[in-house]
Amino acid sequence: MDDALTPALLAFFDSAPEEFSLACALLEGILAACPGSAAVVQKTQITLKGRHVFAALSLPRRSRDRKAHRLTLTLGLARRLESPRVNLATEPYPGRWTHHFLLSAPEDLDGPMLAWVQEAYAFAEGKGRAH
Repeated sequence: MDDALTPALLAFFDSAPEEFSLACALLEGILAACPGSAAVVQKTQITLKGRHVFAALSLPRRSRDRKAHRLTLTLGLARRLESPRVNLATEPYPGRWTHHFLLSAPEDLDGPMLAWVQEAYAFAEGKGRAH
């Protein structure tokens, strides 16, 4: 992960310092799994993108999830995942599913989760290309 990102991450997690180390570990894993991707810290989320946005990390909206020191990982995919790990899935428009996962430990970014992250990255990178 780019060291220049650290000050922005510290500012983002100012009110949730317990989540800072979790975010760093998750970002390191995601960026390593998706070469050519980058993280951009914004007001409400950390956006992960290559040519296009493929994922985001954010603080959960529900108080009980925040108290559990979790982060929400959001992925855009061409299909709906049928997994108990999906906290919420919506289809904002045909052929695009947005999935939300609650992650509480670096180990949550395991083989299946990394495969979904890479699938989201490939899906985003394929936007605008003829199929």
